[in-house]
Amino acid sequence: MGERGEVFSSRLIKDDRTYFFNVKENIYGDLYLNIVESRPTDTEGRFLRQSILVYQEDMGDFVKEMQKSLDYIRKHGTRTNPRFARKDSKEEEE
Repeated sequence: MGERGEVFSSRLIKDDRTYFFNVKENIYGDLYLNIVESRPTDTEGRFLRQSILVYQEDMGDFVKEMQKSLDYIRKHGTRTNPRFARKDSKEEEE
């Protein structure tokens, strides 16, 4: 496409969320990444869309910081975190 448009796009669908990874070009020919999350709302046919832009000159630092976050999640993330654990029925009755 080029000239202020999308030059590459991919998507990831997980449950009720869709993530779009769009490489776009601005009027100066610079490339940037537009990451969009889209998910349905309670209103039929309507979606909530949120996006961030990552410019080419920031890409290296962005990926480095994202990798730190992913490494932390891999090391520390569990579904047994007491803050998020489900209460069993006895605790709920009290």
